[in-house]
Amino acid sequence: MLKKAILCLLLSVSYLANAQIKAADLVGNYMVPAKDGAIQIYESKGKYHGKLVVIKDPNKLDINNPDKTKQTNKILGMNIMNNFTFDGDDCWKDGTIYDPKNGKTYDCKITKEANGDINVRGFIGISLLGRTETWTKLKESKN
Repeated sequence: MLKKAILCLLLSVSYLANAQIKAADLVGNYMVPAKDGAIQIYESKGKYHGKLVVIKDPNKLDINNPDKTKQTNKILGMNIMNNFTFDGDDCWKDGTIYDPKNGKTYDCKITKEANGDINVRGFIGISLLGRTETWTKLKESKN
């Protein structure tokens, strides 16, 4: 009986360790489909966020932001993805994504493909009513 309990405990710890490794697999840089920007996804305090690290016009301002005090902010370096949590099954959910092209924020979830690319689905209310884009994972440069 004790051996079974120890085996179950070891399997549970192993599963949790693998889930943590998988959660971190989201971290990296991704090119958006229009190829006019790249997003860096990073982890902070157990949540995943994304910021614009490459755009065609680095001086572009957030002119469509509904908060007029933010319309003079540059969008380069801006966090556009916030507060994603990993569900343990290759899905990051409960986050939001901001679209600087229209100034709107959407609920969002992310799923990972086998090749490392991610599917980013923005939606209002329920996931069924939304749009999915596939972002291409960029290779890390070796300096």
